[in-house]
Amino acid sequence: MTENLFPAISTADRDAAEIQIVEHHKIVDYDTREYPVEVIVDKYLKGLEDDDNDFFVPDYQRDLTWSDEHQSRFIESVLMGLPIPLLFLADVEGQEGRAEIVDGSQRVRTLARFMKNELRLSGLKQLTKLNGFTFEDLPPIRQRRFGRHTMRMIELREGTDEDVRRDIFSRINTGSVRLTDMEQRWGASDGPFLQFLRDCSQQDIFVKNAPLGEKAIKRREPQEFVLRFFAYLRDYQKFDRSVVDFLNAYLDDMNSKFDENARIAAQTEWDRMLTFVDTRFPHGFSKGKGHVRTPRIRFEAISVGTALALRVNPNVVPVSFVWLESEEFKGLMRSDASNSRPKVIRRIEYVRDNILGTAS
Repeated sequence: MTENLFPAISTADRDAAEIQIVEHHKIVDYDTREYPVEVIVDKYLKGLEDDDNDFFVPDYQRDLTWSDEHQSRFIESVLMGLPIPLLFLADVEGQEGRAEIVDGSQRVRTLARFMKNELRLSGLKQLTKLNGFTFEDLPPIRQRRFGRHTMRMIELREGTDEDVRRDIFSRINTGSVRLTDMEQRWGASDGPFLQFLRDCSQQDIFVKNAPLGEKAIKRREPQEFVLRFFAYLRDYQKFDRSVVDFLNAYLDDMNSKFDENARIAAQTEWDRMLTFVDTRFPHGFSKGKGHVRTPRIRFEAISVGTALALRVNPNVVPVSFVWLESEEFKGLMRSDASNSRPKVIRRIEYVRDNILGTAS
């Protein structure tokens, strides 16, 4: 007879377990919504290049990692009217009514690629006649029906904290490694470099050139902007997809070895870059006069590209900034490719080369 390795459960054990369940029970306020595919895609794409789209993908989620065949099979499921898993979104405080895609970013981005004719269907097992098709190859009646196909979503109401959102993402995506929250780091891992980041983020010249809303400031966005500048400046060519892991590794490294000499050198480079942007760029890091939110990607490209250019020629005087309005630059600023290593390198070096006048 097999010996029972666990002791009998007593009444006291049951009472303690019940207390623990009550303590950890999360009351999540949410709505259930249903949107047509064309509306979901529009809310994701409209404002995407300015990082101002209604439905946005947060940093803790990876870039579009589904293969074309995987994406094609998802489109096949939609065309066949098969049940589609719920999307999870959250009305995030400090995002001016925008909704974070907690779970479903791969699906949303796949729908967008297909409707923009960027995905050619392949590997279909049921609708084999559609292999090789893009969206525009479908008959108009089928395009309209595809756009009207509805998808259900759970939208967490404003006030659902980031811990809950990340926990939902982790639990839905069973087997994935839960990524560390940068905001949690600010409170849990202090050090000399963190203090330096705080000091830099409070400089008047930075505040002037990188406008951020009050709620973003409360969520420590300015400190994260400074962290991103130094992390990408040192290691942008080594970046590999996960922004959170990349920033955390850099922060840990700097906190362990940041001495007075390192502080002086970092402050000098930071100040030189800011002074150049303040005196040369027509609107600092923002897109234009009156903009109250600075897109992260734009800040990263301009700040790091400028610093790299000044390392080559501290006295450089750019001939023109017309390239800031070019379609190429706007394309590099789109947040849907922000976690792509080649895009990170290209957008930073694009700014550097245009400042130096060496762009091809």
